[in-house]
Amino acid sequence: MRLEKIEIRRITLPFLSPFETSGWREEANHSLIVRLFAEGAEGWGEAPVGAGPWYNEETYATAWVMLRDILAPMALGADLSGPEDVDALFARVRGNRITRSGIEFAAWDLFGKLRGQSLSAMLGGTRATVDVGVSVGVQQDIATLLQVVGGYVASGYRRVKLKIKPGWDIEPTRAVRERWPDLKLQVDANSIYTLDAAEHLAELDAFGLLLIEQPLGHDDIFDHAKLQKRLRTPICLDESIVSPEHARWALEMGACGVINIKPSRVGGLTAAKQIHDMAQAAGVPVWCGGMLETGIGRAANVALASLSNFTLPGDISASDRYFRRDVVSNPFSLNADSTLSVPTAPGVGAEVDLDYLDSITAELQIIEL
Repeated sequence: MRLEKIEIRRITLPFLSPFETSGWREEANHSLIVRLFAEGAEGWGEAPVGAGPWYNEETYATAWVMLRDILAPMALGADLSGPEDVDALFARVRGNRITRSGIEFAAWDLFGKLRGQSLSAMLGGTRATVDVGVSVGVQQDIATLLQVVGGYVASGYRRVKLKIKPGWDIEPTRAVRERWPDLKLQVDANSIYTLDAAEHLAELDAFGLLLIEQPLGHDDIFDHAKLQKRLRTPICLDESIVSPEHARWALEMGACGVINIKPSRVGGLTAAKQIHDMAQAAGVPVWCGGMLETGIGRAANVALASLSNFTLPGDISASDRYFRRDVVSNPFSLNADSTLSVPTAPGVGAEVDLDYLDSITAELQIIEL
């Protein structure tokens, strides 16, 4: 199959409230939305890049150039027999994995529609619903944090992740644990600590956490292996795992007890499934992380999380956690048991609200053969 046309657009979709981590603050979703056309069908994908190079090296500005000038022309000139071919097609492109994932996601959606299969079925999913949690950014004080967490618990979320940083780690975590002794709780440092903080981080062992996510450098595996030996709580690697090869290195070195799989971070669903399978063979659980996606990318994440080794709740909250209005007409809603339902329609299952998408589009480009 040859792609006949590729449409790329950059959107600006404000969050309900700013989202703050240890290293940056996001005010809105700036994703690049990709639409592929072939054989009378279309496929939608999302590259959830940020405004600045804080999570990884990509931004919406760099992603726009890469999609327009390099990746889209490469995809248009290729003969694709399945969505997995996109991963192989882009193998010689260094980095730019989130950008590449926008086309790869859209290819899975397109082939799913042409084959009459849901994305979950194509990937080998085993669940009709997936457990999810909510991620809570750094707050102005502990009283505000408890109020925010309390709101999510009241809404039905049974797992909460706290963003932490030096000066905002032990006491906020202690306060949440004391208020909700049975809550599934984990923390995320977004690479802000060094190995010198090992003794301090070990204080988090007292709170019965599911995991401590990415405490050390974004590109580090070696020191995480050292740190894991000094903690009872499993370390979860996120930013460090940018490919199946990085996952293999981490597993062989004992650098983590859990892996966070963000399919966009590793270049798409093909690589994400490889990491899932590798971790499963090693007896290491995985969970699905989120990048504050719209309903397009969120649907892909939910489908991926239906695979059997996703045994921890994912960061793929309901749409109303982030947006007053999503770009899809079938946004995700939280079920009473803190789950989201896996889409069963052919492809990714996102029903794009094109009129609304047009209204929040900042740039639009159509590339044809």
